[in-house]
Amino acid sequence: MAPALAAKGYRVLVPYARGYGETRFLSDRTERNAEPAALAQDVIDFMDALHIQKAVFGGFDWGARSADIVATLWPERVKALVTVSGYLIGSQEAGKVPLPPAAELQWWYQYYFATERGRIGYGKYRHDFAKLIWQLASPKWKFDEATFDRSAAALNNPDQVAIAAHNYRWRLDLANGEAKYAAQEKRLAQFPPITVPTIALEGDANGAPHPQPEAYAKRFAGKYQFRLVTGGIGHNLPEEAPQAFTQAIIDADHL
Repeated sequence: MAPALAAKGYRVLVPYARGYGETRFLSDRTERNAEPAALAQDVIDFMDALHIQKAVFGGFDWGARSADIVATLWPERVKALVTVSGYLIGSQEAGKVPLPPAAELQWWYQYYFATERGRIGYGKYRHDFAKLIWQLASPKWKFDEATFDRSAAALNNPDQVAIAAHNYRWRLDLANGEAKYAAQEKRLAQFPPITVPTIALEGDANGAPHPQPEAYAKRFAGKYQFRLVTGGIGHNLPEEAPQAFTQAIIDADHL
């Protein structure tokens, strides 16, 4: 995907989220906070450090959530947005609302991380955990070991366990965020509309928990398109359908 966009003249940056890859906290005393507003603020700080005033954003899962938040809180920094599974902004209040049993079952790992047993287990088996998630979330994607290993290397971060556990515990209101993000989280809890030009994508075989397109379409107040990507495409749409994702970036740039 990145080489294809670069060939079209785009400058493509694919930063790690905190707790992944080569990211490091400067102090052992710094709170390992993974609340959504903190991750989104990291994106703005990243742009500022590289003197990037405005960019086209694209992502899935945590990346899409951060991109959605940046588009909401800092729309002046977003030229256009490509978001897999649409509007992914949530709140702790929303996380308190029980779901039907079948839907709760899909979030088994959220409850796993909520326990100390789960935190320890993830630390011990994080690669096995990640491979299982890949298989469940993309049931028709026949990825090979080399593909998985290249991506799983990003989990070999000393803060990965703490960041993953805090993110899911925060969602269930089992962990606090930081006061400096409270105003942002309060605003996000109101589910504000996204006004920048947006293309939402969804794979036809996404096995991960995800909202239905008709449920979030009204959250996009600007130019908006929805595209269903067919062919057994699962949760990791940018890697499973790179041509569709690349074309969406180009098209969103020209909406």
